[in-house]
Amino acid sequence: MPKTNINCPNCHRSIVADIDRLFDLGTDPTAKQRLLTGAFNVVLCSYCGYQGQIATPIVYHNPEKEQLLTFVPPEAGLPHDEQERVIGSMVIQVTNNLPQDKRKGYLLRPQATLTLQGLVERVLEADGITKEMIQAQQEKFQLIQRLLETTDEKEIGEVAKNEDTKIDAEFFILLQRLTGASIQSGDQETARKLEQLRESLLPVTTFGREIQSQTQEMEAAVADLQAAGEELDRETMLDLIIKAPNDTRIRALVSLARPIIDYPFFQMLSERIDRARGDGRTRLVELRSDLLDLTEEIDRQVAAHVQEQKSLINKILQETDVKNAMQNYLPAVDEYFIRELEQRLEDARKQGDLEQIVKLQDMIDIVEEASAPPPELALIEELLQASDDQSRREILDVHQEEITPEFANALSNIVVQAQSSEDNKLAERALAVNRQVLRFSMKKNIIK
Repeated sequence: MPKTNINCPNCHRSIVADIDRLFDLGTDPTAKQRLLTGAFNVVLCSYCGYQGQIATPIVYHNPEKEQLLTFVPPEAGLPHDEQERVIGSMVIQVTNNLPQDKRKGYLLRPQATLTLQGLVERVLEADGITKEMIQAQQEKFQLIQRLLETTDEKEIGEVAKNEDTKIDAEFFILLQRLTGASIQSGDQETARKLEQLRESLLPVTTFGREIQSQTQEMEAAVADLQAAGEELDRETMLDLIIKAPNDTRIRALVSLARPIIDYPFFQMLSERIDRARGDGRTRLVELRSDLLDLTEEIDRQVAAHVQEQKSLINKILQETDVKNAMQNYLPAVDEYFIRELEQRLEDARKQGDLEQIVKLQDMIDIVEEASAPPPELALIEELLQASDDQSRREILDVHQEEITPEFANALSNIVVQAQSSEDNKLAERALAVNRQVLRFSMKKNIIK
């Protein structure tokens, strides 16, 4: 998001904030997600402590659906001429970002919405999400708010029992999105409460228990594979699958070690079937059928995803500014993207395609830069390992120029994660470090 100087709505002092007015999926594939979660234009005033969302004109563009929506909040207090100027400049920017053959008539007819909620509903409707579905999500959001206001664990359990059917997969996804949005906006307290609420709901709801079961089976599958270590071969893998206590464990094992579930593996399973008798043979035959279906399902999903990543690389390579395009698509990068990128670079070198080599290397450089751990983490780790307050104070004195708002935000995230884990000692150390850093920052600001 672009850095912008604005006046705090509360104390009216000038502050720098991340203000995003244009949500263009043509240049930023994460734009819709940010809009729908509400994780945008949230400011925190360092002078008076005000925190809230800034009212500003918004333009949303989805080129694939030929959708161009606008919203000007009444509280922004912009005259009509100023509204047209601001919206018009963003529409021009949208148009300029498109190739000539993609510039169509809908760009000349932006659809105005009266409320931000109305804009969000139009976005969701274009994805086939009906108003009834939106209403259902709003009910889940209201349920989350109600649960957050409930401090007694027993009462939370009673509410959860009565609303069990509403606390489903979509509920937990919404809970996760709200937690992420709170962390991104710097509201660590709300993020901590949401994470605590999630942990409270897992053991007392039907779907929560399913999540716990799946997590436990995945952890058990990882432990089984780690225990096998270098001894993991097809025969060992087959034994693990045959001895698996349930279908969830089998699915976890196959998803984690898909490459070893190959033709020779199925030959080995068929040989065991031939030697088996009675119920044991019947079970192995059913297992073979299930494994074939499961591996085919995984392969289809992987193949579709690989094709999506190939198409994304092609799209980025066609951009005039490859580096900027790569920055915009970083959230979509995963191991399949990187693997394809490296293969493309190797092919380009063999063919001596210098132009392609330069573009692909630029893309790899940006991925490597983005995946490097932020410098704040090294200092946080050093502080966490310090034995006492005096040692931490000495570290802070040496690195005082590095104690920035970005550092404080990274440390707050670590504290939230530590508190939601089962490592009480880590949580205590993280809180102690956070308190000392706050005191150090206050003293430094007073001296200045």
